[in-house]
Amino acid sequence: MGGTEREQRRRPATARRTESDSQRRQVLADAAAGVSPSEASVPGEATRIGRFRCVIYLCGTPHADIAELRKECIEYAEAFCWAIAAVIEDDAGALPPERRPRLRQAVDLIRSGEAGAVVVARRSMISSVTQEYSQTAREIEQASGFLHVMGAVKDAPDGD
Repeated sequence: MGGTEREQRRRPATARRTESDSQRRQVLADAAAGVSPSEASVPGEATRIGRFRCVIYLCGTPHADIAELRKECIEYAEAFCWAIAAVIEDDAGALPPERRPRLRQAVDLIRSGEAGAVVVARRSMISSVTQEYSQTAREIEQASGFLHVMGAVKDAPDGD
């Protein structure tokens, strides 16, 4: 009896996994290796998970050409593999954030769960006033999202 106990202690513990646990682990391993669920031989739950979605919000003065910024924001979001729920352009740059209906539309997309982040090209597209910017960021966070300034680390020294 003593020998049996010693043998049990020496043997490595065997994992008791169900078939669905094994499939789930395989799908996670495939995803980590960059294998898409359609390429994997084991169907899994990962196929039900969609990409993270964002809203691109661009704001400028009336008649301002923001086409290049739109292109940069789209490329930036795609670099993170974020799906773009909407691109919202506003020409109410002089108005405070709470008086911009197109910004409200972006926040509503966060609130409804259609997107998880608002991406802007520059901090000033929300507001150049720190208090207004912070208030808008808090509102987006309270709606279960976040405000992301494109290239914020690179732009930080400039104060934009």
